[in-house]
Amino acid sequence: MPGGSLLNSGGMADYGGGGGGGGLTFPVVVTCLMAASGGLIFGYDIGISGGVSEMESFLEKFFPGLLKGTAHASKDVYCIYNSQALTAFTSSLYAFGMVGTLVASRVTRRIGRQAVMLIGGSMFLVGALVNAAAVNIAMLIIGRMLLGLGLGFSGQATPVYLAEMSPPRWRGGFISGFPLFISVGYLIANLINYGTSRIPVWGWRLSLGLAAFPAAVMVAGAAFIPDTPSSLVLRGKHDLARAALQRVRGKGVDVDAEFNDILTAVEHDRRNDEGAFRRILRREYRPYLVMAIAFPVFLNLTGVAVTAFFSPILFRTVGFESDAALMGAVILGLMNIFGIVGSGFAMDRYGRRLLFMIGGALMFTCQVAMASIVGSQLGHGSKMAKGYAVTVLVMTCAFSASFSWSWGALYWAIPGEIYPVEVRSAGQGVAVALNLGLNFVQAQCFLAMLCCFKYGTFLFYASWLVVMTAFAVAFVPETKGVPLESMGHVFARHWYWGRFVKDHKFGDVST
Repeated sequence: MPGGSLLNSGGMADYGGGGGGGGLTFPVVVTCLMAASGGLIFGYDIGISGGVSEMESFLEKFFPGLLKGTAHASKDVYCIYNSQALTAFTSSLYAFGMVGTLVASRVTRRIGRQAVMLIGGSMFLVGALVNAAAVNIAMLIIGRMLLGLGLGFSGQATPVYLAEMSPPRWRGGFISGFPLFISVGYLIANLINYGTSRIPVWGWRLSLGLAAFPAAVMVAGAAFIPDTPSSLVLRGKHDLARAALQRVRGKGVDVDAEFNDILTAVEHDRRNDEGAFRRILRREYRPYLVMAIAFPVFLNLTGVAVTAFFSPILFRTVGFESDAALMGAVILGLMNIFGIVGSGFAMDRYGRRLLFMIGGALMFTCQVAMASIVGSQLGHGSKMAKGYAVTVLVMTCAFSASFSWSWGALYWAIPGEIYPVEVRSAGQGVAVALNLGLNFVQAQCFLAMLCCFKYGTFLFYASWLVVMTAFAVAFVPETKGVPLESMGHVFARHWYWGRFVKDHKFGDVST
């Protein structure tokens, strides 16, 4: 009920600050979709990096020694692409993405979510152009650094923006728009790689340069969308905050109750004037700090990041030729989209925890199956038979869809919606920075890990899937349909987190 005070079954008002009540209006759809388009730059770079890294024209210009090594059939196929310089091309972006996230989380409270997204898109745009014009490795790395800073800024602000602008009953679907755009960007990147791989000499430049397009989309979008009501109130702009809330909820909708919730949450923030990063270390915020750390750690331990980065190389390792490997990556991108779309429909109907359980079970099965096939068919230094290679492709696609259905969507949905407003920028900053830092470590180490552990790499990730699924079931509260400013009630009633979180903000609410 828009702007109303009707209580839901949990005894909480069906409205909440920033992501409060209100119908699914055209302005909120347009606003959230333009913000979610920032995911394109994430997905495009993930897809482009792996494809460009195995283009012969790119390797010939920047890594000629590695290109000669791939021609020696006698070399262990697990180790053909093991080059720290090559992985630095991918991983340098994520190291600077971590820096960008930490900086963005410091300034977002002063300049707003919308401004941070605008800055992030602009830096990514410049980085893409530098990469396209690169004439040496140093210039290539500088471009990647700018891309990383852009990713850090946009990744810190966009999920929080979506959580604060979308109505509670649609919030899961809107936040899943961000990973959906990541998957779309990944698919587009692999389609472009498939085409540009046929262009001799400068095809890789086109692949890298086209990253400027999604960046331009984000810059254009961020220039026209309003900032969130919560962010505007935090900066004392109450009239603009109310106008922004009215705009996204629709003309004629009573937003008084929702706006009052925002004011209450912000006033609580003002009474706690210590910094958000220091505040999140306090005992009463312990669950949010744990989630900010656990989600990016577990996300990376699914193994999906390295699969996405290096899928063309992985497919070539198991026996596909260059074109077939790139087409395999395209199929992988399609499966990502199917998983994200399914998750967007399911999470607001069946809840978050069910998605964790289904996705975890399927990903574990796929990782064990891939370890079995690769271990038995690729253990003697020769490429596997085509039939087995196709099976690995199928398992990889099933794994990718299962990931997108569960951790891929929920990583952005749950952390973006659970944090109280006073630690929201810090919590999201910690989560995104840690994720990008772990992306850097994995991107830098995966090819060496594959060379050393061989098929045991898949078993390593499979074992962690058991741990993270158990954690999600036991410690992640169900947040389906809960307004943002009522999240404290959910944690206060949790069997474990209740010993840390009390309903101090709104008073005790009986169950």
